[in-house]
Amino acid sequence: MPSDIKAIIWDMGGVLLQSVDNHPRKTLAQRYAIDLRDLYELVFDSPSARLASVGKITEDEHWENVGSAVGVNPQDLGDFQRQFWSGDRVDQVLYNFIQDLRTRYLTALLSNAWSGTRKALVEYYDCLDVFDQVVISAEVGLAKPDPAIYLEMLRRLNVKPHQAVFVDDLLENIEAANRLGIHGIRFEHTEQAITDVEKRLED
Repeated sequence: MPSDIKAIIWDMGGVLLQSVDNHPRKTLAQRYAIDLRDLYELVFDSPSARLASVGKITEDEHWENVGSAVGVNPQDLGDFQRQFWSGDRVDQVLYNFIQDLRTRYLTALLSNAWSGTRKALVEYYDCLDVFDQVVISAEVGLAKPDPAIYLEMLRRLNVKPHQAVFVDDLLENIEAANRLGIHGIRFEHTEQAITDVEKRLED
């Protein structure tokens, strides 16, 4: 029986956008005498980060909070941010796969991310052209695993839950999608994710 899938939805951080060189972040941690794990928590999982993810504060305000906590001089904060992100790259193999999928399916990006994300994805990573829809949590005031953000994406795509596949690296986000009837696939590495998506589309 042909698959009834109409849309494939992708996460950004840790999936399409990969940290391929951790050295810049290690260097920052050493320079400011902070454990690398604590730096990650400040940037990605602090109260400030969670507020930025749902648009309660801007990305700039979040980085100001990070800088204050770490001890970065305000005039150095821009350089701090650029170095923090400098090891990240678009997964070109995955990008090409999504581009190919778009000839047959709707494709979408669903990301917990801050207010400046869309601009960065256009100006620095140039990767939004393979998506029919892009939902960024800070822009809609909702974040995964809140069911409402998945429903918003389905509404924009005009598909039912069982007609969508969702790929994310975090188990809680996959479980939330599965509870809605979306076909969740947990991203572990690129080849595995591509294989699992292709298998789902063949079912």
